[in-house]
Amino acid sequence: MKFTKMQGAGNDYVYVNCFTETVEDPASVAIKVSNRNFGIGSDGLILIMPSEVADVRMRMFNSDGSESEMCGNGIRCVAKYAFDHGIVEKKEITAETGAGILTLQLFTAADGTVDRVRVNMGPPRLTRAEIPMLGEPEAKVIDEPLNILHTTFRITCASMGNPHCVIFVDDLENFQVAKYGPLIENHELFPRRTNVEFVQVISRTEVRQRTWERGAGETLACGTGASAVTAACILNGLTEKKILNHLSGGDLEMEWAEDGNVYMTGPAVEVYSGEINL
Repeated sequence: MKFTKMQGAGNDYVYVNCFTETVEDPASVAIKVSNRNFGIGSDGLILIMPSEVADVRMRMFNSDGSESEMCGNGIRCVAKYAFDHGIVEKKEITAETGAGILTLQLFTAADGTVDRVRVNMGPPRLTRAEIPMLGEPEAKVIDEPLNILHTTFRITCASMGNPHCVIFVDDLENFQVAKYGPLIENHELFPRRTNVEFVQVISRTEVRQRTWERGAGETLACGTGASAVTAACILNGLTEKKILNHLSGGDLEMEWAEDGNVYMTGPAVEVYSGEINL
C-alpha cells in the first residue's frame, strides 16, 4: 500500500490516496499503520477518496480502528495533498466528511505547495441530542458539574461533527490528562464516547489546550477540539471571538464568526511518502 505521512500541528496521520489505491479493511489497517513500534506510527489513518457531492471525501480512523466523523488537522492535510498532487487545481475546495461538507481555503508557499489552510468548521452543535449526551435532548451543557474520582470538574460540551467535553484548569502543564481523560471519554453520559479538552486561559485572546482524543489517547493537536474550545471559551465569557490556541504540536488561529461558523487556520505538512506491506 502506498501512503503519505502528513501532520498538522503535530497531529499526524497516514494518508492513502484512494483515487489510485484500495483499502479493503481500513479499521485493521489503521491499527497496524498507527503502531509507532511495529508500523509507520501515527494518530490514525485517513483515506482521501472520490466524492459525488464535493471535490474530495475524507474518511478518518483512529489508532484503535474506530472511525471518527471528522478531524480538523487531518482535513487541512487532505486539502494540501489534493492540491499538491493534482487532484484539485483550485484554492477553495469542498470536502465531504462524516460531519458534512466543509469548505477549505488554501494558502500556498513560494514553491507553489500548500502550507496553510483555513477551514470553515461549521457551527458548534450545543444541545445534548446533537453532541450526543444523555439527558434532556434540547438542553445545553455549559459550566455543568461532573464528578470523577471524588473530583468535581466544570464541563462545557459541544459537537463539531464529533463530541467534545471542554474543561478549564489552572495548571495545564501539570494536569493529569492521562488519568482523567479516559474516564471522561468513556463516561456513561456520552453514548458514543467523547473527546476531552483541558484548557488554560492565558488572556482574552490566547489559550493553551491539551487533548485526550477519543480512540487515540493524548495527541499533540485536535482541530475539532480547538473549535469546541473556542465555542466553550465564548459561552463562558472567558475570551474574545478571535483567539490564538497554543496546542502541544503548534498554534491554531480560531474564530467564532458572526455568521455562526467556527473558522480554523493552521499548518499542513507533508513528511514523507512510502510503501508498506500489510
